Amino acid sequence: MVESAPDRVVGDLRGALSGAGGDSGLVDVRMLVETEARDRQLRNAVLHPITPLCVGDGRTERLTFPARSLALVWRGLRDQATHEVGRAAALFEEFQADQSSPEPFDILARRAACGVRDRNHPKFAAAAELADAARPGGAMLLAECLEMVPVVRAAVGRLPRWIQRVTDEDAALARIAYKDSVEIAEDAGPRFFEMLAAHLTHPWMVLRLISAVMDKPPEAYLAGSELAEFGLRVLDGVDAGLAEVEQFDTTGGMNAVRAAAQAIDKVTAQIAELEGNVELARQGPWGGRLAKQKTALARLVEGRLREIPKAVDAVIPLTQVWMGRVSKDAARLTSPPDSQALQKAKTLVAFSQEIRGAANYGGFAAARTKVLEDLDVQLDTFTEDALDHLKQGDAPDPEVARALLNAAIELVALARDRQAADILRRRLAAI
Repeated sequence: MVESAPDRVVGDLRGALSGAGGDSGLVDVRMLVETEARDRQLRNAVLHPITPLCVGDGRTERLTFPARSLALVWRGLRDQATHEVGRAAALFEEFQADQSSPEPFDILARRAACGVRDRNHPKFAAAAELADAARPGGAMLLAECLEMVPVVRAAVGRLPRWIQRVTDEDAALARIAYKDSVEIAEDAGPRFFEMLAAHLTHPWMVLRLISAVMDKPPEAYLAGSELAEFGLRVLDGVDAGLAEVEQFDTTGGMNAVRAAAQAIDKVTAQIAELEGNVELARQGPWGGRLAKQKTALARLVEGRLREIPKAVDAVIPLTQVWMGRVSKDAARLTSPPDSQALQKAKTLVAFSQEIRGAANYGGFAAARTKVLEDLDVQLDTFTEDALDHLKQGDAPDPEVARALLNAAIELVALARDRQAADILRRRLAAI
């Protein structure tokens, strides 16, 4: 059971049993789990470049393999290459990325590639069958990725630095790694970048490496190459993000706000990635599509921002009063705030704050600034007038006025900060 459990489950078991003592049965189980966990750590170190590709049943649109295939490949190695696994285990105990040679790991990766390709052991054959069941030609793809492990390993180690800033030297190293991969198989170029992307928190950032290898390619060139899929994925990802923004639930509270803001951040990051790493043509299929997506993002966000004045007015309404021949805005203190209306107003105001980081690049900074300036005036007018009525004792219903002021203070806390809200609370308490 432990051997067939997912890595996460084994890790949880290891943590839960770490303090197991007196009970001999639990001690035996703990030792079993510890042994399995260490074995998986070794496996993941040896086959590190390919491990993120082995997820679930492997049936995804991208290059993935069944997680079970990885386990079977490793068991095949343990059975067939006992001595080599022992050498890798000894290296793993004292491995230092910048100093140790990964050759014992790479020997096992090449051995695994041959095993899967030739199906020369029952475990390798089972891994190949699972890969084939997940996608046509899956076993051959798995074998080729295993063969690429030594080449990709060094590139994966450099990823954190490359993603921050690709220097000329880094670009040269990336081109060499790409060339070495293509020498393994003519069509291995996309797989090289797939393997790197799998190690990135944000897979679309692999465009930086593609751009470095291809020297910031023009849109037409990249779109016509075998790497076009990576650009199209970014564009499709922007569309998916726009759909999430469009579904923003304005009554959903902070969970809905965070989800929408994260979607907007992701969309703007993907747009920036494509614009920064590909020479886009304004009238080209990618450049034109991206321009429409940027317009759609600004339209969606500005539409939500325009809802704020009406939503706030539904909670803390203003009315016109005449002083001689001049009219001014004043707080209407006749009806208590509606809880649902307050939730919607708070959600929208919180949304306007959560998107501030993406406002400039997203193209809605000016609209956001104008809405927040008007909101400040709206909140100031209501709170000052309501406080004045309570001080003077001429509020139609003091309890209703206090309830409305408390609602306004909640909005101030979101629109400005807690300190501003606390000042208003103290002023209210003093009345």
